[in-house]
Amino acid sequence: MSAIPTEFSNVTAVAKANVYFDGKVVSHSILFPDGSKKTLGLIYPGSYHFGTDKAELMEIVAGACGVKLDGSEVTTSCAGGEAFEVPAKSGFDITVSEGICEYICSFID
Repeated sequence: MSAIPTEFSNVTAVAKANVYFDGKVVSHSILFPDGSKKTLGLIYPGSYHFGTDKAELMEIVAGACGVKLDGSEVTTSCAGGEAFEVPAKSGFDITVSEGICEYICSFID
């Protein structure tokens, strides 16, 4: 897997935030010239479940979390510099025990 990006050039940033779980998860969308989209976000301590429409690549920029994909009994740890994939039409539980987990979510076709 390639290195997690530290910045994106030539994108449109959407100012309106995506706010989930009473502000415990917040992200902003960035739109690329080729029509693709990513979200950049923060996850505060807690446990949350997200459903997916498209497959997703979740890259952890900083912090750490535990992840359990729908249909799995295994929770894996994921820290800054690591990533995990989520299949389309499924979901995952993500838990942040302390600090803030920063992420980049890419939507995979």
